[in-house]
Amino acid sequence: MDPISERLRARHPQRIDLSLDRMKALCAALGDPQHRLPPVIHVAGTNGKGSTVSMIRAIAEAAGLKVHAYTSPHLVRFNERIRLAGKLIEDDQLNAILDRIEAATSDSGGEATVFESTTAAAFVAMSETPADLAIIEVGLGGVLDATNVIERPLLSVITPVDYDHAEFLGTDLAGIAAEKAGVLKPGAPGVIARQQEVAMAAIERAAQAVHAPLTVMGVDFDAWTERGGLAFQDQQRFLDLPAPGLAGAHQIDNAGVAIAAALELDLPETAIAEGLRSVRWPARLQRISAGPYGEAAKAMDAELWLDGGHNPHAARALAAFLADRQARAPRPLALICGMLANKDAGGFFAALKDSHATVFTVGFDGTAADPAGLAAVARGHGLAATPAGSVDEALKLALRLGAGRVAICGSLYLAGEVLGASRETWPD
Repeated sequence: MDPISERLRARHPQRIDLSLDRMKALCAALGDPQHRLPPVIHVAGTNGKGSTVSMIRAIAEAAGLKVHAYTSPHLVRFNERIRLAGKLIEDDQLNAILDRIEAATSDSGGEATVFESTTAAAFVAMSETPADLAIIEVGLGGVLDATNVIERPLLSVITPVDYDHAEFLGTDLAGIAAEKAGVLKPGAPGVIARQQEVAMAAIERAAQAVHAPLTVMGVDFDAWTERGGLAFQDQQRFLDLPAPGLAGAHQIDNAGVAIAAALELDLPETAIAEGLRSVRWPARLQRISAGPYGEAAKAMDAELWLDGGHNPHAARALAAFLADRQARAPRPLALICGMLANKDAGGFFAALKDSHATVFTVGFDGTAADPAGLAAVARGHGLAATPAGSVDEALKLALRLGAGRVAICGSLYLAGEVLGASRETWPD
């Protein structure tokens, strides 16, 4: 664990407790930095939030804007969560701000969770560093998420809504969507990804309640692949653009949402094209060719992919990507999978049951699912699955058995351990 994360875990409660009261008190003690940010794009949703944030940021930066970004979780170093005018926050600046957070928490006579403290730190840093735009990703939910002390965003974005974090958000899709729609604010436009019907109805009701005008994918705009690139059309224009630099068919929809957001900001088509070409977002169908795992795969002429998706919706995207790769160039396929114990492993493996992959299950630091139990779930969905002691062991087994295409998947925490194995693969 990196030093910043150790500090936060040692000094703040690690629980998730959805409430805005503590966050409002903490921000007030800090002088309400959330009211002194550059214009804010607030991004909620179940899947695709980080990818969409990265594409909007890349487009805005290609247009010459200085952009702050707040995302979670981090993969290797806590600093990845806070990007100031294009660069990750430095340790010295972050530690100094955390000193102020802790003093403000003490002075207010309360306490703050890790996520509340880190969100407040991001707001302080962003309020004190000049920039043209701040892109803020919701941590969990929307209505009661710590980021939702932002009262007047320039724009709200909701990526696809699906089932996740059932212990906090429940299992009613309409209720989950209503929670996510808490980022919609009076008069602020909302850009909405393609949604299931029940989720869209809940979002529309929330928008009507606060008089937030919506621009909806599949209704007001759309995006699709065309001649190896991306076509985008709304009610005013048709754009012929390059494919996004992020792998997977699902990134076309994420790109469409990012483009619609960019057009709300009146960013030029040249910047949109350049941003799509240049965008990078680690652990989202990322090809790994460096570090010990990448080198091991290269030595056996095997592809190695890393994906942090951890719910059935993300697994369906991974399955579609792998099916496309297999159709183009068939190779023996292996999955190295580790998941948090509270995730829907059954739904995850159900989405991958037609991949005919050999599965190796692993654990990782934290509250990971037991590899033997995870393997049993995979076998229950018709996949040959074997528990392994580590990613290193699992990769060696997969390569020894002749896998020519390997995907490490199931958790961003697992992805972080893989990327953290070498400085060559640290996200920057």
